[in-house]
Amino acid sequence: MLPIWAQLLALTLGHVFSNAVRTIPAIAADVMSADLGTGTEGLAAITGAYPAAFALAMVPVGVALDRFGSRLVMLWLLGICGAGLVLAITAQGAAMMLLAQCVLGVGCSGMMMAPITFAARTIPPVSFGMWTGVVQATGNSGMLISASPIAWLVDQAGWRAGYTATGAILLLAILAVALLVREARPGGAPRPVMQDARAVLDFAIAPRLLPLMALAFVSFGALLGVRGLWGGPWLMEVKGLSRIEAGNLLLAAAVSLVIGPFIAGLVDRGLGRPRLLMVLAHILAIGFLLALLGMAGVDAPLLDGLLLVGFGLSVTSHVLLFSLVRARVTQDVAGRAMSAMNLYFFGGAAVMQALSGLAAGWGGIAGALWCIAGMLALGTLVFAWGEARRQG
Repeated sequence: MLPIWAQLLALTLGHVFSNAVRTIPAIAADVMSADLGTGTEGLAAITGAYPAAFALAMVPVGVALDRFGSRLVMLWLLGICGAGLVLAITAQGAAMMLLAQCVLGVGCSGMMMAPITFAARTIPPVSFGMWTGVVQATGNSGMLISASPIAWLVDQAGWRAGYTATGAILLLAILAVALLVREARPGGAPRPVMQDARAVLDFAIAPRLLPLMALAFVSFGALLGVRGLWGGPWLMEVKGLSRIEAGNLLLAAAVSLVIGPFIAGLVDRGLGRPRLLMVLAHILAIGFLLALLGMAGVDAPLLDGLLLVGFGLSVTSHVLLFSLVRARVTQDVAGRAMSAMNLYFFGGAAVMQALSGLAAGWGGIAGALWCIAGMLALGTLVFAWGEARRQG
């Protein structure tokens, strides 16, 4: 049998695919919206279906992970991703792309939770925080692919080629999970499905977890909004960069999303105060985003790139939320509890994407980014207040 860490990384390949496929619109929004017959705001609404479907799928996925284990659930979800990818590649209009985003959202809904649930069951609690950082960082490497490489491919062969390229990652993930992961089915007496489903929803409203959920609601939504949709249009339409130039800056931002979780884990190990670290890091993220907005009329691509990198390094501190949730529940319900938090991660992303699209209709791309910054500030404030109240 392969070492646990190797099996964990095999499961994480699905997370790599998820991050690659959901961030393609950031670098191809202009050609996608033109080809599908919708404006950038319309594309925001269409791609917003991805996190919405993702969030809706989290309850059954959380139940399935605790009942059937990560390997079996991951294989089923990867198959659904394959169907969604075919729909995206062949989409001839907005309605078909909307369906594709829904199917991809359902399929990708367990791509992060499957390896994290596997880690919660097989890795000692003292090392769990470090390995959640590894999962998050490895998964975020998918955004490296959807930066400069996809930008070049879109210029050469169109946006559909970008989606096609992610199929190679999907196939590799299917083979790796099927051949390398070996996992005993979770034990325990079976319970009614609806009882397990209610358990996920109970965790979603549990008072001891609500402050964590408030930060989860806005943090990943901000990351996905900037890196997954509005970052590319901002650099190309507002700052006047070419697709390749924008792709290079988004590549740098993606690198920060890969190393950010590692840095957060290392700093937390030394500091030992994850709540304070996340509050300070999210204040920094808001500052970087506001500084980027303040650079609208300044021709300084290097500074734009540095601000995007700073934003990525700061906002990925949300990986520490998994350790806080894990510490507040027992091992047998870890899948349901962390699925409840993922409900907030992606439910928040869906809400923020919808609201930022409305804000873009009022104030352009800058309006969308202002909306994201405002919601990030509100969620950080609620988190800080709730945790201080709980500790006091």
